[in-house]
Amino acid sequence: MTFSITIAVPATSANVAVGFDTLGLALNYRATFIFSQSSQHLEISGTEAKYQTSNNLAYRAFAKGCEYLEQPVPNIKIDMDKTLPISRGIGSSATCIVAGLVAAGKWYKQAFNNQELIKLATEMEGHPDNVVPAILGGLQLSFIDDNNQPQVVSYHVADNLRLIAMIPNYKVNTDEARKILPTSLNYADAIHQVSHFGILIHGLESGNLAEIKLGMEDRMHEPYRSTLIPEFNQAKQIVNSHNGALYISGSGPTLMAIFDSHIHSKAFSNIASDTFSSWQIRPVEIDATGVQSEDSKLGKVLYR
Repeated sequence: MTFSITIAVPATSANVAVGFDTLGLALNYRATFIFSQSSQHLEISGTEAKYQTSNNLAYRAFAKGCEYLEQPVPNIKIDMDKTLPISRGIGSSATCIVAGLVAAGKWYKQAFNNQELIKLATEMEGHPDNVVPAILGGLQLSFIDDNNQPQVVSYHVADNLRLIAMIPNYKVNTDEARKILPTSLNYADAIHQVSHFGILIHGLESGNLAEIKLGMEDRMHEPYRSTLIPEFNQAKQIVNSHNGALYISGSGPTLMAIFDSHIHSKAFSNIASDTFSSWQIRPVEIDATGVQSEDSKLGKVLYR
């Protein structure tokens, strides 16, 4: 009897402006993974050949989950319906990590609680701002405290806000995007970040676009990472002309535009599609549910 587990994980948009390494959004743009029994040690489909090895991030996360549960890693087949482009700043690695961990817990009927999931996923990802919204959904502030424990605060995003993801047809390597950053921040810039973070959160919760635009004046990473996106200034000019706010999603090159009306977002989307014809210009909404899973035997759903 064939046993399979289907995991659906939302894309995420992390490093939200002044929320560097701490603030992330879950998006209704999902990657789906199916974990099932195999007669071979490992089978992987739905991704490039170079990722069909034991170094595959979803498999490594699955193995890490089994190890945490003190269970053997079974022969496994992983079908990846990965519509999310890799190295674009929308949480592709986070979806793999979260899917693998959740699947391991489901496989051995020892489902992880959110605290365990966040801690294990952060150990693999390095910081929590991508994995936490992938697990919980919504807008999440997260960090690892001095006792190595994850701390999370959830925020509401106002219903009037409209988001447009601008996904270029090229990659930005996360390690390179981190290396380009300075190693220190002066007091004036630190005060700027703290004050603008508060305004940004209030603006996102209240739907006040003026506050969002002010809160997105980042000095920590965007001035440096924008140099890796040749079209950044042009995109920002177009967003500004349509009364929107813009930030670099993750480490780029995806750009996220925010508007407070459907009229402005639609007009922008049309112009952006013409201007950046090789990019994906994709309206997205906030995903409120986070990771979802179902188990089945012979196609019959057992539980969700």
